[in-house]
Order: sequence, then structure tokens, then C-alpha cells
Amino acid sequence: MTGAPEVDYTATSLRPDWTTLPAELHEALAVALGTEITRVGPSVGSGFTGGFAAPAHLADGRKVFIKAADESMHAHHAYQREAEVVPQLPPAIKIPPIVGTAHTPEWFAVVSEWVDARMPGNPWTAADFAVVTANCELVAEAMDPCPLADLQPFLDDLGEGGPLETPARIIAGDLPMPTGLQPWARDVLPHLVDLIQLAPEAFAGDSAIHGDLRPDNLLIDTTGTCWTVDWNWLALGPRWMDWIGLLPMAHHHGIDTFAAIRRSPLTADVPGDYLDAYNAAIAAYMLHNADAPPPPGCTPALREHQRLFAWTFLDWLKTRRGW
Repeated sequence: MTGAPEVDYTATSLRPDWTTLPAELHEALAVALGTEITRVGPSVGSGFTGGFAAPAHLADGRKVFIKAADESMHAHHAYQREAEVVPQLPPAIKIPPIVGTAHTPEWFAVVSEWVDARMPGNPWTAADFAVVTANCELVAEAMDPCPLADLQPFLDDLGEGGPLETPARIIAGDLPMPTGLQPWARDVLPHLVDLIQLAPEAFAGDSAIHGDLRPDNLLIDTTGTCWTVDWNWLALGPRWMDWIGLLPMAHHHGIDTFAAIRRSPLTADVPGDYLDAYNAAIAAYMLHNADAPPPPGCTPALREHQRLFAWTFLDWLKTRRGW
């Protein structure tokens, strides 16, 4: 491969049509919403699951966004977690409010208000990067200290013996090097190992973080307001964590993210090694299982996404640290 993989984040999912969902779920949704569902648009193309996700028009004039998954899908738990978490988040954060949930013995659906908006970062522009950065600063302020109970530290969620050990295991010969990366990628694995050793101190924090902030979990509406969606991976960590994870792809699209780090209050007085340790951890996470079939309920685009993120995070670190 001569360059980074190309991923169109508006077309990464394989979602069912409304007509294929069970009538029992249709009926449960109508009851939960207090009105009939008169028209349902095509499913969105973003994301990496096979869960249903589409706008819908209601008989009472409202427009909503419906997500649904059966119990065999990873998204089933994710949608339940989102329905639990979103009502607890601070009102200062722009999140589409949840207007109802519905379930059958096999299916769960969560319904939120519709937001007329678009995804940033496909590719990143300076204007969108500025809007998203300001939103990340606002969210970090609202989430520090953590307003929710019982969140686990981000590092705990990764688990022992998991993806952060991937670079060391590749070096040891226990795992193959993933395909489709830069020719020099193997050479920088020892640097990733060294940075990841900082994780326990670098990732410590009392802020609630989104934990999965990507452009396809962000929306910019027609007024230029940024909304954050898909709140099902919340964890405890430092307030800068979500924003730093956006920088490698923005850098890949020509944004001066190193200057942004120097300007942002999120990273003031934060050791540079801590920032780099986080992006080294994400690079390691993306190397994990990159050549394996996607897990049940996830689409093949997940693995191309992993390669693109591994590529851009490694590039970002190599340039920033002079490897």
C-alpha cells in the first residue's frame, strides 16, 4: 500500500430497512411515542453496526430518530446504555434529547429528537475543526467533575491483557504485524510500548469522557452548533482525552493540530508525553485484530477504519516525536 486507506464515514454501516423490523416492535414504538409512525426514511450510513438507525415522521408532526437492535447485536446493549446515560448528562451539552424507548423480548429501540445536521471531518476543514474544538472544551467543562455515578476509569475498561499489549506481542512474535500500514510501522512499535507504560498516570482523571469521540459521533447543525451523539462508552479520565483523539485525523487532512495543542485550554500544563501516550494507546487498539473478521453485528468497514486510524495515529506520533 502506498498511502492511507480511504474510508467514507457516511457509508460504513449495513443497516436493515424499517420494513424488515418485526411488527411487534413497530407497535411498541407507536405506543411509546403516543402516536403512529407515518413515514421512515432510509437508514443512515455511518457507524459500524447492523443496528437500525433512521429518521422517522410521526402523525403528530414530530420528526424523530429511531435506533433499534436485536439481542444478538453489540448495538443492543449500546442503545440501552445510551437511553440510560443521556438523561443524566448536563444540559449545557448539546445532545439530542431522548423522547422514548420501546422493547420486545428480542429487540430494544431508543428514539431521540431529530437534529438537521451533518457530520464534520469527512474531510476536516479548519472551520469545522474550530467548532468541534470549542464544543470539546464546553463538554469538558460540564463533565469535570464527573456528574454521573458508577463510571469506571477509561483504562479499566480496556482490561488487562488486551489491545494495549498488542505492540509488545507483535515485537515478541506472538501476533503478526497487521497488513496495510506504513513500511516503517513495525520499527516504531518499541516507541509505542514505551509511551503506553505511562497510561496509568496519563489517563488518571475525574472527568466523564465520551470515550468514543469520532467525527461520526459529532453533528454540526445549520446554525453552526455542534452536537455530540452515541453516549454509550462513558468512562472516567482526563478532560483533554476526547479532543486529543480527534487530532491525528485532522492532522491527516492538513489541520495544524500541534499549534492547536499549544492554544487549547484543554492541554494547558498537560505533559506532552501524556497526550502522546493516549494516542499511542489508540494506535495499539487499532492494531489489535485489524486483520481478523469483524465481530458479530459489525460491518467489514470496521477493519478499514482501524487501519486508517492506526496509519494516521502512527503518522501523527512519528511527526510529533521525531521518530
